[in-house]
Amino acid sequence: MKNTVKPYNWRDELGKMGQMESIDNDFILLENPFISTSFNYPFKTDAATAIIIIKGTTKGKINLKPYTTTAPGFVILLPDQILEYEYISEDFSGLFIVMSKKFTASLNFEDSFPLFLSIRNNPFIAMTNDEIEALVAYFSILKRAVQKTDNPNRVEVLKHLIKAFFYNTGYKYHKIEERKKTKNEMLVENFLNHVQAHYREQRGVEFYANKLFLTPKYLSKVIKENSGQSANDWIDSYVILEAKALLKSSNKTIQQISDELNFPSQSFFGKYFKRQVGISPKDYKKS
Repeated sequence: MKNTVKPYNWRDELGKMGQMESIDNDFILLENPFISTSFNYPFKTDAATAIIIIKGTTKGKINLKPYTTTAPGFVILLPDQILEYEYISEDFSGLFIVMSKKFTASLNFEDSFPLFLSIRNNPFIAMTNDEIEALVAYFSILKRAVQKTDNPNRVEVLKHLIKAFFYNTGYKYHKIEERKKTKNEMLVENFLNHVQAHYREQRGVEFYANKLFLTPKYLSKVIKENSGQSANDWIDSYVILEAKALLKSSNKTIQQISDELNFPSQSFFGKYFKRQVGISPKDYKKS
């Protein structure tokens, strides 16, 4: 009998955090939710989340990249990113706009790749008090639009509001990207972009060196000198991060996770995971 996989319900988790307004499971607004530090493991979701940070501080990693958010500020988390919380201040409060992949795909952004690349590289931007007040007012407009249940066009209204919002705030992300990077900084960034795109299928440095038209030896040298971590370690880190997230935030079996990460067998995956983490995938899933 074929094993069925129940998808991890990130919407249920959000529901535990506080009251929310929503349209189906595709568009959710959360106002000043309480966030505990119960997510003490890598967490992967298929939603895009924009957070208007009113008070407090958070620290953690997004796809292994350290980040710190401080109020007043704004952060965007993209689908398929893996979040690791390390610290959330007790006074943290914010307004959350959560959109499913289905909803974001329906927005049909034109020429959106540069914007989303900027967001991926710099998910947090600091805001002035006046800018935060404007975002809070915008959140209120979204909330009123969601509550207009008698409006047959409310989904279309929300789509236009969200598109206007991203086009209006996107320039701030582009401004962060304007600083000219060194040749080696660009190489590290390009290497990590390729790793993020291919680590499920490719775990050898030679593959990435070929992508960048470099020798494996030279690539390894530059990555180590400019990131403090070897190319092999970066690749292993992404594989293990994905494995941890799938073990904890999905109902997939260890065999299915092994297959998804393209290991030749569950046994091989188990040995690889234990060598990197110190415990077996089964024990990690139960921990």
